[in-house]
Amino acid sequence: MIRHLFAGFAAVAVLCLSTTAVSRAEDKPGMHDEMMASCAKECAKCEIICHSCARHCQKLVKAGKKEHETSMELCAGCAQLCGASAKLCAWENAKIAPLACEACAKACDECAASCEKMTDDKHMAMCAKECRECAKSCRDMVKHM
Repeated sequence: MIRHLFAGFAAVAVLCLSTTAVSRAEDKPGMHDEMMASCAKECAKCEIICHSCARHCQKLVKAGKKEHETSMELCAGCAQLCGASAKLCAWENAKIAPLACEACAKACDECAASCEKMTDDKHMAMCAKECRECAKSCRDMVKHM
């Protein structure tokens, strides 16, 4: 009787272990790492472009174009969030990176919307485009997590 009970427990344990192995095998090895690395690169790229755009807006504000103040502040803040997200993704911090990336995606949306209002400014158009790409990358990474 005890042998049958033990054999039953052993069978259940083997079944559980094999199910876990199959579900883990279905996850592509390295996929998590690739998503984090890709997001880190996109965020780092966006950080640089947003810093550049913030500086561009700052020069315009100093030249008297006050309508660029909001974009300057949004770009500067967005750059900071992009930088933090890039670092957390590069460290593959699976607990905090998604939180930072959610905030980063929202900041990128705000920054892009502001920059897109200046339709005749190529620098700001480039920033808006990169912010849209970064927001997508962040959202994709968060979904993957």
